[in-house]
Amino acid sequence: MKFNLITLFPEACDAYLNTSIIGRAQKEKKISIKYQNPRDFIKGPEGSYKKVDDKPYGGGPGMVMQAEPVIKAVQKALGRMRDLRNPSSDEGFRKSKHGRKALVVWFSPSAKQFTNKDADALAEYENVILVCGRYEGIDERAKKILKTLATVKEFAVGEATYTGGEVPALAIIDAVTRRLPGVLGKDTSVEELRIASSAVYTRPETILFKGKNYRVPKVLQTGHHANIDKWRMEK
Repeated sequence: MKFNLITLFPEACDAYLNTSIIGRAQKEKKISIKYQNPRDFIKGPEGSYKKVDDKPYGGGPGMVMQAEPVIKAVQKALGRMRDLRNPSSDEGFRKSKHGRKALVVWFSPSAKQFTNKDADALAEYENVILVCGRYEGIDERAKKILKTLATVKEFAVGEATYTGGEVPALAIIDAVTRRLPGVLGKDTSVEELRIASSAVYTRPETILFKGKNYRVPKVLQTGHHANIDKWRMEK
């Protein structure tokens, strides 16, 4: 499975994605993660600063990311480039070269909240492209044009507003990757696929803190799986 992040700040994502379970999934070729930086699609002398934002029409604070660099970055992630002056629909953009669908994820605080069910659905795609906005957002025309090139789904990740789309993108990559066969070692390690509780315990059995003992619940020490499952359901 391929993830492509459209981001101005790849370095902000690297540390998390190259660590622990996600990093191991890349090494074992279960997933691949690539970056497309919209600045790379701005013309200009080598080494010059590539401006990708401008003042919003209608006034207001901050800056808005321009549409064309974002569209070109997504086109590259889809595996083709095409003249934006002739953006007629092309079904080839909706599928990878292996025939499975490609998906573009667009982030918006007002969109549908991303859930485990959505993570299951995204795991069916071969190429997931996550568009990470910055500043006051991305020119709305980018989304309209991308919908002519690929399937686009909008999500919010949490109810807070973030500085950029990188944090929601990392959350989605994590949630989807852990569902892929073999990533967690055993399918039963995916908590939402079994009876699980947010309250978990390990050794030692008793912790003494400021004169008070904090113990592991007795039911977890019995080995009686029916009673343990009942306790977890109640939790």
